[in-house]
Amino acid sequence: MKIRQVIPADLEAAYKIEASNFSPEEAASYEAVKSRIAKIPDTFLVAEIDGQVAGYIEGPAVNVRHLTDDLFQTVVENPATGGYIAVTSLSVAEDFKGQAVGTKLIAALKDLAREQKRDGITLTCQDYLISYYEKNGFTNDGQSQSTHGGAVWYDMVWENKA
Repeated sequence: MKIRQVIPADLEAAYKIEASNFSPEEAASYEAVKSRIAKIPDTFLVAEIDGQVAGYIEGPAVNVRHLTDDLFQTVVENPATGGYIAVTSLSVAEDFKGQAVGTKLIAALKDLAREQKRDGITLTCQDYLISYYEKNGFTNDGQSQSTHGGAVWYDMVWENKA
């Protein structure tokens, strides 16, 4: 497995993975994925296996501890350093599930957060994923104010102690 920065040619595969893993209310639109690739490639990582996009993790760098729903719609270029990487999507292709793709993407994003001198990584997840993120070093900060997709979310934060 190779983890690398996203390139424009990854758009179709990334969008297909996004649409297959999230409900229509939660999934990023084609235009949103395209915008994220264009504007925040420095915090958009792709896992590639045998030349195929197996999954990805991405999100903007923000100056707040918890992500807000506007981040799912609006993307601006990242500051060079500081803030938290706010994960707006971690998604793995069906053919590659159960192969630790997500865990390896999280580890690579932590390394990137250290390199970019970020405060940490923040994300929201539904209750059934809390233990997964806790196993990956995140702390549950409780129920989120997010109402993205009409779901109940929990704020999860990994602190960069480097």
